Amino acid sequence: MIQHSTNGNLDHLVEQITDAIVARLNGDAEDQSALCGCGSTCFNRCPERMQRVVDAGATRIGVVLGESASARDWAGLVDHTLLKPEATEADIKKLCDEAAQFRFASVCVNPTWVRAAACHLRGTGVPVCTVIGFPLGATLPDVKAYEARRAICDGAHEVDMVINIGALKSVDDCAVEHDIRGVVEAAHESGVLCKVIIETALLTDDEKVRACLAAKRAGADFVKTSTGFAKGGATVADVALMRRTVGAEMGVKASGGVKGIGDARQMVEAGATRIGASVGVKIAQEAAGVQMGTAAAGSRY
Repeated sequence: MIQHSTNGNLDHLVEQITDAIVARLNGDAEDQSALCGCGSTCFNRCPERMQRVVDAGATRIGVVLGESASARDWAGLVDHTLLKPEATEADIKKLCDEAAQFRFASVCVNPTWVRAAACHLRGTGVPVCTVIGFPLGATLPDVKAYEARRAICDGAHEVDMVINIGALKSVDDCAVEHDIRGVVEAAHESGVLCKVIIETALLTDDEKVRACLAAKRAGADFVKTSTGFAKGGATVADVALMRRTVGAEMGVKASGGVKGIGDARQMVEAGATRIGASVGVKIAQEAAGVQMGTAAAGSRY
């Protein structure tokens, strides 16, 4: 699984991707389908979907958990986030400047700031992530799909959508999946990553599993713990449960309550391949301090 950082597991993931691509080129649908246990409906997307997850950070996990991990390695797993309603354009520019300096995985901003963030980050290689149906998830499915398309038009390369939590709790999993699928299709038609926020603090373990399975069936690239606006954020137990549920072919994003490098490391060890945090700079700086301390200790021997 992706969350285990041994070279063997990463090699296995690379083999899966290679086999999937070869199977597709050979037109071998049966071999392709067997790789991830999915049905024929997603056969034509599986290689690309796995590659998106790898590109989004899975290949960095082994490096990050090693003793030689650098601040850049850790920064490459962090969505540098500012979703406060009172954020100003100056705040967004500062966020983008920090992202360009530390090379974060993305900046994550509200849709109203996507265009400005994309302009600030032009030429840096840092993508813009935004949120859809945020933070309640109670927006109508067609509105979420439109919001995603509009954000992508403005420059978003990743979208994090909130599920219909009420539908999930009403045991209407078909409605939840339909809601997710609309945003996934809007994202994938433009080659954009889609992460699905399930808001773990409001769910039972059974509901968390059902939400993750709905996201997987809908073709999402990631499942994500939290908006940061509910009564709690990511926990190690929730990340581990989500990873067990979705398997290796999806990413898991831990978001909400990650306060520093210690929390981030625990989330990655539990199975996270992306971290959402407003303290990205602190994580990178603490990682740099750990690296310097390791180097200094090594120089004494």
